[in-house]
Order: sequence, then C-alpha cells, then structure tokens
Amino acid sequence: MSVDYKSMDHRQAEQDFNRARNRAVLSKIRHFLYPDRDNLLSFNDVKKILKPRNEIYMGMQVVPIKKIIGSEGRYRDFNKYFLPRKEFLRARWQRVDLANIRDIPLPAIRLYEIGGVYFVRDGNHRVSVARSQGQEHIDAEVISLASEITITTSMTVDTLLDAVVEYEKKLFYEKTRFLELTGDSTLNFTQPGCYDVIYNHILVHKYYINEDQEDEIPFEQALISWYDNVYSPIINILKENMLRIDFHRRYPGDLYVWIVKHWEYLKDENGVSFSLADAARDFASKHSKDKNICLRYIAALLKRMTKNRRQKMAANHHA
Repeated sequence: MSVDYKSMDHRQAEQDFNRARNRAVLSKIRHFLYPDRDNLLSFNDVKKILKPRNEIYMGMQVVPIKKIIGSEGRYRDFNKYFLPRKEFLRARWQRVDLANIRDIPLPAIRLYEIGGVYFVRDGNHRVSVARSQGQEHIDAEVISLASEITITTSMTVDTLLDAVVEYEKKLFYEKTRFLELTGDSTLNFTQPGCYDVIYNHILVHKYYINEDQEDEIPFEQALISWYDNVYSPIINILKENMLRIDFHRRYPGDLYVWIVKHWEYLKDENGVSFSLADAARDFASKHSKDKNICLRYIAALLKRMTKNRRQKMAANHHA
C-alpha cells in the first residue's frame, strides 16, 4: 500500500493554518477590552511619530522573530504575534508552510529596523509561518532608520506616543532649565511637538518684552516672565474653574496650547485686536459640553487679564 506523502503534506499545511487561525481568534478574545494590545504596529504610523533622520542599508542579518512587531502594509491581516486574522490568507500561508514542511528554501524576508525592533517590508506570510512553527530567528535583508527612541515589543501606538512625549520633555527641560527656573515638573502633554510650541511661545514673549527694553533680556528671564504672566494665570483659571472635566484625558498644558493656537487662528481671521478672552470664549463654545463651566472660565479669564493689565500699567507708571 503506497502512502500519498504529497496529500499528507497538504493536510499538514491545512491543519497548521487552522491552528494558527484558532489561536488568532483566542488572542482577539483575550484582548477584547484592550484590542490595541493584539495589533501589529503600522510602520508608516511609527515612522510618522518618530520622524527618523535617515536610512542605512544594513544588508543580510539573522533577526530574532520576536522583535518583528509590525508591518508596512499588512498590519491589519495579522495580529501582534503574526497569527493570520483573515481567511483569505489561507492559500498563500499554506503554500509557504508547505515549502517549510518540504524544506524548500525561500527568499530572505525584507525588514525595516527602527528603535531596536523590526517591521516587515516583504515576507509577512513567511514571518507568520515561522513564528507559528516556533522558529526563533529568520534571515532578513535590513534597512535601518535612525531614531532616538527605543521601542519595546510590548508597545502600542499610544505607549509609543507617550515615550516620544517623555523624550521631548527631557530635551526641553534640559535645554531651557525649565525645572530650575520655575520649579514646575508638571508641564506635560499628550501629543508630540507641544514642547516646541511652548519654546516658540517663550521666544515670541521675549520679542515683545524686548520692544520696550534698551538691552535684550536673556532667554531665562523671558521664560520666567512667560511662565508667571502668561502660562500660570491660564492654568490656574483652568484648575479653578474645572474646565478639565470636559477634557479628562488631557493635561492643562494641552488646553493651553489649544487655546493659544485657536487664538492665533482667530486673529488671522478677525484681526490682531481679537482678544485672548474672546478666543477662549469661542474655544469653549465649540468644544466644551458644560456651558456653565465655560462661562465661569471666561469671566475669570477676563477678570484676571484686566487685573494683570492694571498691575502692569501701575508698575510702568511708578517706574
């Protein structure tokens, strides 16, 4: 009696795919409350967040499969463990698995490396089959992208954003001596890029102060003035009037940046005389759910701005 080894190989590949699909389903159920923890990272999303400076061709390398955590184009088709999520992947997946069963060499996959982890350019099915079979390493042609941020295999897009913001905070605090000058360690944001916005705000504040000065003031003096006369009053009003109730997932710094950006937009639309108070009123009416909180915020802001203006005029008069 002859044995149909060809048929046996096909059945084995079919069983392997079924097993991998079942594991993908169980993983989805296990991560039901936190679906991002079951997702592959999108290389384009990560690249947009990290903004790598350049690319270097690294050639052929042996890469740990567990460090391949994302894909350039197929990140929706496989889960975080490269298990197949879709039935339409079956035919190609089984062909790759069949080659593996028969010890048929396949071309090396192609990867991007960034932050110490890897993303598939070409070879998603090969990675999936290899990982499903317990393979620990794989041959790959690698292009490396320079990044200051280290990525771990457990990161999601949200935790990666947090890492970038924390890195930007570290650079900002070191560059400006912000903590030393203000004593404030809580200038936090939820999105990258905001520390650059704050730095530019300080430079603009410095420019306006220098208009009334014979000698240009140092950056450190401008920072303290901005913190005491611009940033802190707005943040105190936010806290006093509990505006953050409507933005409970954001920091006061986020609201400050939003309001000032909104103010700049409205000045472009309505002229430079458009006040910060009116910008705050417009911002609140568009984005806040609690109109009473908005009104208290606006009233307090108007009162604070008027008080500060009078104090500044009095100081100039006595000077």
